Amino acid sequence: MSELLKRITIDPQICHGKPVIRGLRYTVESMLEYLSAGDTIDDLLGEYPDLEREDLLACIEFAN
Repeated sequence: MSELLKRITIDPQICHGKPVIRGLRYTVESMLEYLSAGDTIDDLLGEYPDLEREDLLACIEFAN
């Protein structure tokens, strides 16, 4: 497992077991939807200050 993917967690007690970022309630699915809709990583970092660039890169890697 890559270092980035360690940022993605799955816990049945958080968001019904959907993959999330670092145990937070930001689902990988939501972040990927924002990115596919045209938001940039910098846009999301501005909107969600508790996220880090590596979190979003981990979402992209998780999808591949």
